[in-house]
Amino acid sequence: MLDGGLLLIITVVILALAFDYINGFHDTANAIATSISTKALSPRLAIVLAASMNLIGALTFTGVAKTIGKGIADPFELSNGMWIVVAAMLSAIIWNLITWWYAIPSSSSHALIGSLVGAVVASAGFSAVNYSGFVQILYSLILSPIIALLLGFGIMLSMLWIFRNFAPAKMTRNFRIFQIFSAAFQAFMHGTNDAQKAMGVITFALIAGNFHDSTDIPLWVKFAAAIAMALGTASGGWRIIRTVGRGIIKIQPVNGFAADFTSSIVILIATLFKLPVSTTHVISSAIMGVGSAKGFNKVKWDVAGKIVTTWIITLPITAVLSAVVYWVLGLFFF
Repeated sequence: MLDGGLLLIITVVILALAFDYINGFHDTANAIATSISTKALSPRLAIVLAASMNLIGALTFTGVAKTIGKGIADPFELSNGMWIVVAAMLSAIIWNLITWWYAIPSSSSHALIGSLVGAVVASAGFSAVNYSGFVQILYSLILSPIIALLLGFGIMLSMLWIFRNFAPAKMTRNFRIFQIFSAAFQAFMHGTNDAQKAMGVITFALIAGNFHDSTDIPLWVKFAAAIAMALGTASGGWRIIRTVGRGIIKIQPVNGFAADFTSSIVILIATLFKLPVSTTHVISSAIMGVGSAKGFNKVKWDVAGKIVTTWIITLPITAVLSAVVYWVLGLFFF
């Protein structure tokens, strides 16, 4: 018969992998919405490509996972660390499913980080939060969409100038081909950043439960999180694909390529600096920036406003939700 600690860590792993799976289909739109919208790839092929590249990307880096595993709180110092992760996972999953149902491309990263902070505070108070690490993560979450917006605007302007004498039909044909590669690169980068978050959370729980003694990510955790993300991606997220692919701007191959390229650069830089970013908001912001370069009236700012609003409210809502979940779990289990 399983003892309580082992049963609890199994529950944590299952919840973290469920979050990773939901993150996969919730964020499938990030990598493939533009290529599907422009018919550069069929939906089926786009999802297979995204799932494959997500898997490879998830196995390539671990820096973001270590940041999540120790940046928000010290798992070695928390007495109820595994329950903190259970509450955080439940909160993040609930929020992801709500926003997926309403087709809002919200941030799984914001949901996870807000939920972790809320559960830590509910368990051990505000003093248990590692504020230097949390502020660093917060800066990356806030600045990355702004950088993507400005960079997308600049890249699109440059491309419009460079290719100003090209025939539109030739541009469309060539950039449909380029989009296959940009979508693959973007899916790879999505895996290098987003799948790392579940790895970090599982490692956090393993340390808190005395099942692991360092912040190094175990090999089985890497594979489990990578496969869960890839399977989630393979299941598709059509509600959000429609919002990202058609709701913000009318995407053509040239601006689809520009948006993919922009967001991939921003995510790559964040991953190299071991910082978690919201791939959802980086890509949405890149699309807004690219659309603005062709004219501010080309962007559907009402849809963009809904995305930005969700970006702002996700952290506080999930923090409160996670604290409530932790309190309810405490009434029944510890």
